[in-house]
Amino acid sequence: MLDPHRLTILRAVIAAGSVHAAARNLHLAPATVSQHLRGLARQTGLVLFEKNGRGIEATPAARQLCEASAETLTSLERLERTVEDLRQGRAEQIAIACFASLAQAWMPQVVTALRAQSPEVVVEISINELHPTGGRRVPDVDVRNEPLDGPPVHLEGYQRHVLHEEDFWVVLPATHPLAAHPVIAMAQLRDESWIDHDIHDGPTGRIITRACHAAGFTPHYIARLDDHHAATGLAEAGLGITVLPRVALTGLPGSLTMRPLTDPTVHRRIVAHTRTHPTRAQLIHTTLTALREAARRTRPSTPDAHWFRDHCDGPP
Repeated sequence: MLDPHRLTILRAVIAAGSVHAAARNLHLAPATVSQHLRGLARQTGLVLFEKNGRGIEATPAARQLCEASAETLTSLERLERTVEDLRQGRAEQIAIACFASLAQAWMPQVVTALRAQSPEVVVEISINELHPTGGRRVPDVDVRNEPLDGPPVHLEGYQRHVLHEEDFWVVLPATHPLAAHPVIAMAQLRDESWIDHDIHDGPTGRIITRACHAAGFTPHYIARLDDHHAATGLAEAGLGITVLPRVALTGLPGSLTMRPLTDPTVHRRIVAHTRTHPTRAQLIHTTLTALREAARRTRPSTPDAHWFRDHCDGPP
């Protein structure tokens, strides 16, 4: 059996780019790192590194081994954390994965419900847009979004629960000429400078891109980020517009406004995926109940397009 510690060191050397840099990161002596690499090479029968000038370069075999071992090492790290939690008496826990805007808008209510049920529970929340393979632990509840016109997503080993459907809105400076319109057609955004908040091209980004293509254009991005708060900060500075789902529209500064979109209207579906677990069934049920309640409270929180048509004659 391959030594997981040696595989971890291989991953560290490839990521750091040199033995000395990896040794500093791992708080090991360079000679110790080199010794482990030689042991892994003997164990696998592979050439893992080759000379490159004054340094070394990972071979394709080493990179493939590193990639293939990633999931196994992640599982072992999760197992070690479980053992530590059991040793420290922190046996009651639940892992939730979700996207960033939902973490801000809904997770306070979810964690409150979980703590009310089990005051000693530890709730771990990871952002699945940034960590698609899971956070520190395999998620017990995984909340994702998907397009309304696409096939429903099913995760192996999980049960699917539709929570909510919502629209996307354009966020722009209150002084922007388009702010005079109660509803904005996607085609009107063709020549705008766009600020992307989904640099990893996750489900949200793909939904927005498809809507732009349906309106006959490709958005011109002047900045791409992985945080919707940072995107609104750039919009507030007058650098461009951004398109956000309704759940992310809370707490906008007064210098920004938002308008519903049409032709096409941009939608998404929010779905919770729950797994069966023999000891965390009640915590998972409480989480799902709290998510459904949060979704119910979200629906009336933002005026719809009809409200703007009836109430907006000009810029807000």
